[in-house]
Amino acid sequence: WTTAYIAVSFFGLFAVITGLVMGEPARRQEPKPLKGPVAAAIAYVSPLAEFFKRQGALVVLLFVLVHKIGDTLANLTLRLLFEDLGFTNDELAIYDVGLGFWALLAGIFVGGILYARLGMKRSVLISLILMAVSNLAFAGLATVGHSTWAMAGAMGFENFASGIGGVCVVAYLSALCNLEFTATQFALLSAAASITGRFLTGTLAGGMIESLGFTNFYLVTTIAALPGVLLFWWMMASGLVDRSLGTAGTEESGE
Repeated sequence: WTTAYIAVSFFGLFAVITGLVMGEPARRQEPKPLKGPVAAAIAYVSPLAEFFKRQGALVVLLFVLVHKIGDTLANLTLRLLFEDLGFTNDELAIYDVGLGFWALLAGIFVGGILYARLGMKRSVLISLILMAVSNLAFAGLATVGHSTWAMAGAMGFENFASGIGGVCVVAYLSALCNLEFTATQFALLSAAASITGRFLTGTLAGGMIESLGFTNFYLVTTIAALPGVLLFWWMMASGLVDRSLGTAGTEESGE
């Protein structure tokens, strides 16, 4: 395990090297110098204040909080399912980690194509639907039982859908940021995207699995993903998606 984790840690160097080689993006705002504790306090609260001044900010925040509930509930309980079904470490390595990795890469590739061809709004909606449907694959696996073919199908589809969502949804969260506060706002939005699902997993998932069983539990997680899909569809139809974007997602630099 020690050797494996040391080897995996080196993969993080690719992102570091890419950042150093690419440098700062052309569309950016230079940080303002902080002079005194008052200026520091203003800089601390400014990213939140700027976000909540936008039209429909509370609706957007609600979407960010709920859109990954089903996905997070499902993914954080998969190890319990695998253990209950009696999968071995070798089977997990092959069908979850190995196959899942290549399916994730395929999803990232397809997600990039969808985003470029269909635009941000439609590609995000498609990715939300795929991530919701992927939970049905876990319900199917729980029903079938110990089957490597069922596990391969479930984990392949889940990672493929996650790869698409990782491109499209993350691009949308990035577009919500203001160029002046990109790092802070993206950190807050990305943290908020999974906090609700993690809280529910830690407090309710175990009891739900014991009372409902794994199959019904994953059906519930599929239903839990639907509010995020419907809310984003309404945001598209009402034009709120466009009106709530930050300067990072518009042509104007905000300078």
